[in-house]
Amino acid sequence: MFADDALDRSLSRAGLDVRDRALTFELVYGVLRHRATLDWRLDHVADRGIARLPSLVRMALRLGAYQLLYLGKIPPSAAVNESVKLVQLGKQRPSQDWTGFVNAVLRSLIREPAPPWPDPAEDPVSALSVRYSCPTWLTQRWLHRFGFATSESLCRAAITIPPLTIRTNTLRLTRDALETDLVRAGYQVRPTTVSPVGLILEKCGPVTEIPQFRAGAFYVEDEAGQLVPLILGPQPGERVLDACAAPGGKATHLAALMQNRGEIVAIDRSPKRLHLLEENCRRLGIRIITSVTADLTQDLREERKVGRGLFRQPFDRILLDAPCSGLGVLRRHPEGKWQKGEGLLARHQATQIQMLEQVSRLLRPGGVLVYSSCSTEQVENEDVIEQFCKAHAEFRREPVSSWLPPTARVLLNTQGDLSTMFSPYPMDAFFAARLRKATAV
Repeated sequence: MFADDALDRSLSRAGLDVRDRALTFELVYGVLRHRATLDWRLDHVADRGIARLPSLVRMALRLGAYQLLYLGKIPPSAAVNESVKLVQLGKQRPSQDWTGFVNAVLRSLIREPAPPWPDPAEDPVSALSVRYSCPTWLTQRWLHRFGFATSESLCRAAITIPPLTIRTNTLRLTRDALETDLVRAGYQVRPTTVSPVGLILEKCGPVTEIPQFRAGAFYVEDEAGQLVPLILGPQPGERVLDACAAPGGKATHLAALMQNRGEIVAIDRSPKRLHLLEENCRRLGIRIITSVTADLTQDLREERKVGRGLFRQPFDRILLDAPCSGLGVLRRHPEGKWQKGEGLLARHQATQIQMLEQVSRLLRPGGVLVYSSCSTEQVENEDVIEQFCKAHAEFRREPVSSWLPPTARVLLNTQGDLSTMFSPYPMDAFFAARLRKATAV
């Protein structure tokens, strides 16, 4: 589960006001972003390793340390006292009293000067992992591939707080009109550099409270993600498959590009996430999407449960936004740094290739297939496409530049695919390749 989903579920029951909700998000995401750095600082002032402490004590110390080291607006005494109270509330037996320990460690953190950062010349892995709170395995991987300077940029990007980026629902209004409405309502807004329908909102509060959101004028989506449907280039009246669709960002964008005319079949294996897609369709006024719960690793043409003839007629265009490591969106989902390991990459690649095999059978001759991921890793991106094309001579890789604005030219790799990992613009790391199936002989 993503941290934002867990927080929304918890906060919906807590009845907190807007300021307390905002502080809760700040504390949770702050600890997740900087966890390795916090533990390193705490280990310097504690008489036992933070990793060996009970989970409640670890969390209380991290929350207190984050406030002391990163949030100047909170008085140090309050940060310490609240952390002690948290441990006290969670105590189940008298022998479990850690309050004195937490109090002493956090007060030592206030008193003692910060230790010097690890020296990059002596240990570049520790230098980056500690300073930018990046998992050691990922730091090692990036250093091996890119060298120190580029790896440092990637590590720094992963702890950067991302902007709130939205995509205009062009079925209702233009980007200029939405920008004007938001400015008149008192919001700070600026257009995205590459996406022709994106806006960046600053200091707007809960996005769901914005009247334009409730009216279906926009969808919250990073600028990199907004570029992927453009590469597919769907046309009004066509038959399109979004093969991993929930919660609906790209599916609803495809519908807007098709002017709400044609047919989009949206697949996902999670009924709950498909419910979110259906809610988004109602809010945005989209009528051409049919949602289907299905496992994309199975042959959909033979699956009677998802039948209704949806998969027996070929599709004009298919988007496979494949499940991946999510290493390109760590700034939005920092919990991923602590939930994933290097072994996951090979498993994802096997699934991605299997999914490509399945959806390629559903594409008509001459049709277009776009494969995308939010990963920084070649094994989930270029390698997948190269393996698939080697096994399927009927598919030809097409450069994506013709379907993107001129400002996107700096976002192309040497094969002509979209790759935003080293983007000069504030966006997540996405990859997308466009494949065309040969016409029947």
